[in-house]
Amino acid sequence: MTNLAPPSIIREDEKEFIELKAIIKRKIGFNCEDYKQPHLKRRLAVRLRATHSTSYKDYVQVLSKNEDEERQLKETLTVNVTELFRNPETYESVRANVLPELIKYKGNNKVIKVWSAGCSNGEEPYSIAILLNEYLGISTKRYNISILGTDIDDDSLGKAENAVFQSRQLEKLGKERIDRFFVKKENNYQVIDDLKKVVKVKRHDLISGPKLSGFDIIFCRNVTIYFEQKLQEILYMNFYNALNEGGYFVMGKTETLVGPASQLFKRFDLKERIYAKKEKI
Repeated sequence: MTNLAPPSIIREDEKEFIELKAIIKRKIGFNCEDYKQPHLKRRLAVRLRATHSTSYKDYVQVLSKNEDEERQLKETLTVNVTELFRNPETYESVRANVLPELIKYKGNNKVIKVWSAGCSNGEEPYSIAILLNEYLGISTKRYNISILGTDIDDDSLGKAENAVFQSRQLEKLGKERIDRFFVKKENNYQVIDDLKKVVKVKRHDLISGPKLSGFDIIFCRNVTIYFEQKLQEILYMNFYNALNEGGYFVMGKTETLVGPASQLFKRFDLKERIYAKKEKI
């Protein structure tokens, strides 16, 4: 009787790995070289096991013959944990600490621009929209608020534009918030038009896309943890330069500000990983 290796055992070959990365970049536009390689291999292993591939070479054959596998792979490589008001204590710090300082700093300037970088299905930008609406109250209409959500995954952006969420994505919201900001449609919840009109989404690659600017707050949470440190340093400087004077940068709790930007930002709420842009001397 022949002993076959179980499908969970993957034979890793560095040359095959390099070839697979090149094919992934060509077929789905995902640049694997900028990501931490151990993390990338763990993500790839998910699809290798799902397709019963025992080597990267085997998986290349699957990928070349199955268009649906391209979609499955892209979802696996760009997967996000998605829910509104994820890490509610971070949003609470923004409400209690950032917004009062920002509004005071802006004075008569009633324009507020926020960027949600790596917005996935839109949970973060709509959470920000709710937060601003609650904080400003009846003054909301006096402000020109724009929230930009960007991501590299077209499917996620389509969901963000539709602004329809499942009940499990609203678990961090109380009934009052849900009743105020959502309309129930069958088993899902549609964001009300007043919030939808302040949120715009577009495809943007943080790594190779054009540099953006003019923002008062930038959220980029749980995105850079997948990148090598050199790229992290570049991105943090890009975020610094994209902020207006008096602006704020909100990052993920497991992320660390590194490189030149760590000297240019000042700690605002270190526990919640919120940084303020230092004023020019």
